[in-house]
Amino acid sequence: MSDDELASTYEEIDDDEDHNEYDSDVTSVAGQAIPQVIDMTHTVTEKEAGLRIDKLASQVFTDFSRAQLQGWVGDGSLLHNCSVQKPKQRVKAGDVIHLSTTLQQHSEDQPENIAINVVYEDDDVLVIDKPVGMVVHPGAGNQTGTLVNALLYHYPQQHHLPRAGLVHRIDKDTSGLLLIGKTKPAQMALMEQLKDKSVYRHYQCVVAGDAASLLRHRRIDAPIGRHRNQRTKMTVMTAGREAVTHLLNVTPLNDNYCLLDVGLETGRTHQIRVHLSHITYPIVGDRVYGGRRQLRAGLTEAQRQAIGNFPRQALHAYTLGFVHPTTGEDIEVTTPIPEDMQKLISVLTDGYDDE
Repeated sequence: MSDDELASTYEEIDDDEDHNEYDSDVTSVAGQAIPQVIDMTHTVTEKEAGLRIDKLASQVFTDFSRAQLQGWVGDGSLLHNCSVQKPKQRVKAGDVIHLSTTLQQHSEDQPENIAINVVYEDDDVLVIDKPVGMVVHPGAGNQTGTLVNALLYHYPQQHHLPRAGLVHRIDKDTSGLLLIGKTKPAQMALMEQLKDKSVYRHYQCVVAGDAASLLRHRRIDAPIGRHRNQRTKMTVMTAGREAVTHLLNVTPLNDNYCLLDVGLETGRTHQIRVHLSHITYPIVGDRVYGGRRQLRAGLTEAQRQAIGNFPRQALHAYTLGFVHPTTGEDIEVTTPIPEDMQKLISVLTDGYDDE
């Protein structure tokens, strides 16, 4: 898969991302791009004997494309037994190939010293718990202060990866887990898993509506497209792209509000928010898709205040499951509901007896 194909795949996997402005208060180091020094050596095995240098290099230096490696053979950055050779040169067992070059960053995105919460990490995979208010990657109005900027600072070796290794996205005002590949093969493999729906992503959200009626909507299958008039909004429409959301579990918080567990089968822009609004169970705090429907009857003044003043959609990506791209092991990562949602739930359940 080429870089362009990888970027295209990433764009197809929308998840719940939006593009609102984010005003960062971090110290930017824009303009101070950190180059990556590459220094790798491989000794040819009996099984590899007879391969062309460029083919062997593409098998052992898997973070780079064959075209890149051919270029490095040609300019002397990739040596065969300390000598410059042509890409078609065949190797013998015991030969040594050595790659030494300086790789400039993949894009114009700049590293910034922003703290990130790592909840899982190994040599191939990284899982981040993204806070509310952080945009995932730079875009119009969001050139700094994003997760990509943070990743490029803490993991400078990922400059050569599209989007610094990101596999999917979530909204600025949605908190929770994001999956990142630390190598190109890992990023590609994880994106393929996401496309074939073997990655599972579970969310928790606080919604307006009674629990008993919500159980009728176990599976929401409603295509989503961009709103014809309000271009920053998405909507359910016949001509939209396939969108499927699963309602996994519901816990009543009081007679008119629930804590809902949601699973994504597809990942369209704002999918969970649009689907729950479509079935008249808007997420608390969602100013775009919730509106006045968030306020239901029978609330105390404290509950009305808590709902009316909640500053973002009460939506949290709490579980992420995938097959490890190298070991084949099943990995599941979870993160607790953030404090702001915990406080909201506490206010809504105050004095409620479901028996």
